[in-house]
Amino acid sequence: MATVVELISYPVKGCAGIPAAEAELTPAGLRHDRSFMVVGTDGVFRSQRKDPKLAVIRPEVSADGTRLTLSAPGVDPLTFGIDPGTGTADRAEVEMFGTPYRAVDQGAEAAGWLSEVLGAPSRLVRVPPEHGRVTDGLTPGTSGFADSSAVHVLSRASLDDLNARITAAGRAPLPMSRFRPNLVVDGWTEPGTEDRARRLTVGGCALGFTKLAVRCAVTLVDQRTGGKAGPEPLRTLASYRRVPEGGVAFGSKFSVVKTGKVAVGDAFHVTDWGTD
Repeated sequence: MATVVELISYPVKGCAGIPAAEAELTPAGLRHDRSFMVVGTDGVFRSQRKDPKLAVIRPEVSADGTRLTLSAPGVDPLTFGIDPGTGTADRAEVEMFGTPYRAVDQGAEAAGWLSEVLGAPSRLVRVPPEHGRVTDGLTPGTSGFADSSAVHVLSRASLDDLNARITAAGRAPLPMSRFRPNLVVDGWTEPGTEDRARRLTVGGCALGFTKLAVRCAVTLVDQRTGGKAGPEPLRTLASYRRVPEGGVAFGSKFSVVKTGKVAVGDAFHVTDWGTD
């Protein structure tokens, strides 16, 4: 039986993941997942592709959702009240992958802290209440500031298969954190099983397949140190996981069809399988 063995949210896009034993699954994914985003003075989002130090910034949202704590090695942590943007405050104009969005700026204190850690002028913004983003794929949905769909699923079988290929070439295996999944599944014996699942239930929730997760240079960043450590996994993935859309795929993206609670240990039940 396939079960959830890890649940990870990423409150600030590009920053460290926060594991949990259980979580609420909202229409936009795990609660608070990619609710915040770091942008430059031009409003364009910062990513580990160019700012790998994002990986060592650990964001934690308080239990009541009103405060955010940012911590990183070598600097004092910062805790501040979240501006949810429910008032009439002006919206910041931001951009992600060339698409414009509106966001709620989180103030000078957060901006100063992030600018110091990243070594470049930065602002922290939040998804506004009126955020009406529609994501594409086989099962359209919504998300906060995730690259695309709300939930990224990856199985241990897929990672074990990749690491077997990497080690056979004489290189060191990689941890799951390189791929920044939301739900890690164990119990499937065949690698890539998540690619064929079109509808599934987990806990009290339901997910619909949107697309394969096409991988980028973020997978080359050591998530513990914030340093680039390539060429793996892209070198090995290119030998067997190329996709027609361009690039290489590893893991799958899903939209949230039914919200609810999900917990480590919950069974993954696939109710509809694809043929490709």
